[in-house]
Amino acid sequence: MVTGALAASYYGRARTTLDMDVVISIRRQQLGTLVRALSKAHLDVQEERLLATWKAGYGIATIEDVKSPHTLDIMFTDKKLERNAGRFLNIPTYYQTAESLILAKLRMLKVTLEAERTAVDRQDIRAILEAKQIDLTDLPRRARAETTVRILDDILQHAKLKAMRSKNRSLG
Repeated sequence: MVTGALAASYYGRARTTLDMDVVISIRRQQLGTLVRALSKAHLDVQEERLLATWKAGYGIATIEDVKSPHTLDIMFTDKKLERNAGRFLNIPTYYQTAESLILAKLRMLKVTLEAERTAVDRQDIRAILEAKQIDLTDLPRRARAETTVRILDDILQHAKLKAMRSKNRSLG
């Protein structure tokens, strides 16, 4: 399933990126097929590195496109993928659900120190919240379980204040 900036664009905030982030649930015996497919797509992939990342559990493998500055970040998981069917360049694909993407971005915010990176993730979350119908009873419960509810509350509070200011300007 597609995640990261492309999923954020799909759900609410178009933005540019030089990488494509995907989450894959795959068995060991399928790695060779994945390597061959990525090689056919002109990506510089090494089966040993991919296998090491896969064995690490929830590792991320960054694979470079040999013809451009673009990269593919593959995240392996053994968990059930929370995904929705969609299209990318008119190709049927799956996107991480909006709620699951918000939770992933909250986890990133929890560990990221770079101000520019955190600002982008916060903007993505706000845009998704504005564009999609998100269950605001379940999302905080899940964020609480992941110890990211304070970050979510801060983003929600900021979004409410911004909406109130905008409403007051249009009245005045």
